[in-house]
Amino acid sequence: MYQPETYAIALSFMVVSMLCWGSWANTMKLCPGFRFQLFYWDYVGGLVLGSLFWGFTLGSAGGTGRPFLADLAQADSHHIGLALVGGAVFNVANLLLVAAIDVAGLAVAFPVGIGIALVVGAVGNYIVAPAGNPALLFGGIVVVIAAIILDAMAYRLREQARSISRRGVILSVVSGILMGTFYPFVSRAMQGNGAPGPYAVGFVFVVGVVACSLVMNTILMRKPLDGKEPVGFGAYAKAPMAWHFWGLLGGGIWCTGTVWNFVASQAHIVGPAVSYSIGQGATMVSACWGVFVWHEFAAAPQRSRTLLAWMFVLFLCGLTAVALAPVF
Repeated sequence: MYQPETYAIALSFMVVSMLCWGSWANTMKLCPGFRFQLFYWDYVGGLVLGSLFWGFTLGSAGGTGRPFLADLAQADSHHIGLALVGGAVFNVANLLLVAAIDVAGLAVAFPVGIGIALVVGAVGNYIVAPAGNPALLFGGIVVVIAAIILDAMAYRLREQARSISRRGVILSVVSGILMGTFYPFVSRAMQGNGAPGPYAVGFVFVVGVVACSLVMNTILMRKPLDGKEPVGFGAYAKAPMAWHFWGLLGGGIWCTGTVWNFVASQAHIVGPAVSYSIGQGATMVSACWGVFVWHEFAAAPQRSRTLLAWMFVLFLCGLTAVALAPVF
């Protein structure tokens, strides 16, 4: 399998991960009227295709470790189980986060959920595999959290008329805790004797997502957390083919970011805490899409746009500090 041999290449993998994690949701915007529960089936299909693509390409190339299929075959049940649990935990967190966005709005759900996930995930990953200068790592994380707060304030000013939902806040908190918990399972799955490499773990992780989705997403179709009417599979079959394509593409984009993040976390001197933290710069990427492509703040007050400008500055400073943590 291919494994980056220099920090510069590993950093490029982490940046691509951040771009993918912050960009995949644009495919949802291209499917107006497609309920998320239905979109999610195509999204999960894209995850499967993406994990297989990277497994049979980069995961089967290079001179490091074992090829993709051989790596899967030698993995023991303990490490496979950890990757499956990581996928299931992520899936629950992701579904809850989307429900929280529907209930409470992006201004509440994203900063609360991702802010908690960043703290929980960074600390948990550092405990599992400490790597990098802790002062730069956690100092950068604090700055990134400040940027997320400014992002929330900017969205809040844009949506002044929207009241805060208590249920949405609770969903955001639970989602954030789970979102920060899944990555340490993945990190442990790649450590020790009998552990598979990042490409094999990425595939097993996706299998965990699929297995969990068969239960969780089916339940959410019948009992949506956002208060909307239940939706059946008949609506999925009637959706335009273009919507199914965008769902598959969205899953493929997210999976690319995830697999590349897993690969970067195993590179020399990087570690999962740094890799995960840089990946969570996806919040800044999604904000860029919203501001410059979808023009979400065209009619927002000037103070909102000023907060966004400072948000970008803090994000860049925080992510730079995290990126330098393995070097110093």
